[in-house]
Amino acid sequence: MLQRKYLFPGVIELNLQAAQSFGVNIYLIDGGTEWALIDVGMVDTFGEVIELIRKLDFPLSKCKLLIATHADADHVQALASARERLKAKTAAHPKAAAALEAGDTVQTYASIPAQGIEIEGGMPACKIDVKLNEGTEIKVGKLTLKVWHTPGHTPGQLSFRLGNLLFSGDNIYKDGCVGAIDAHHGSHLPSFISSLTRIRDDDAEFLLPSHGPVFRKDPAILQSAIDRLTKYQHMADFGTCTVSWPLEDEYKRDILSGKMPEL
Repeated sequence: MLQRKYLFPGVIELNLQAAQSFGVNIYLIDGGTEWALIDVGMVDTFGEVIELIRKLDFPLSKCKLLIATHADADHVQALASARERLKAKTAAHPKAAAALEAGDTVQTYASIPAQGIEIEGGMPACKIDVKLNEGTEIKVGKLTLKVWHTPGHTPGQLSFRLGNLLFSGDNIYKDGCVGAIDAHHGSHLPSFISSLTRIRDDDAEFLLPSHGPVFRKDPAILQSAIDRLTKYQHMADFGTCTVSWPLEDEYKRDILSGKMPEL
């Protein structure tokens, strides 16, 4: 049996435990009598994840739930395989469940043809047994995760509150970056700003993101991201994710009024 490296009581991050990268943070929630995973990663690394869990002496039969923070392939490509191997139920927000159950390669980022990206194995379709909505409570042994719906990066992005911890998915990282803003998987800037504002104003002390290190919440980091995304809402750079493009609106008014450009 390997010595368990608890990040916080009841929480093991498997990349840190293994001293290797699985490509996405995978959190094992240890409730004592049973356990759960938040995200499972990719198909090609999931065998190593299973072996690590065995070495940590967690009975595979005691897996309570396989939880998807959202439907991006780097987080949950192995979900169907995990469901089959662990005989455990899967859980996701209904809007993520739709993409996962359809095996939608575009919405899950498994396929980005314009950049020549095709993840081997695509996005295997996976039945989602439990639909998680705002306020749902997930019991894992002696622990309780409270579900937050935090859309913006994707429509089905979830976060999970546990005591003074917030598993914050792809909402915010330690360096102030946020999850990719892209029309293909349904990014929505006003919702993203609302989610970041909620995280900023909550009294959670530590943020446990899906990429990069865990960190103590800093309102200034969140505010910087909020300010940046507020500007993004009105910048053509973000295409159909924007709310408006003031320059284009002004130019249309000039055209309709017959005004010529001032050169």
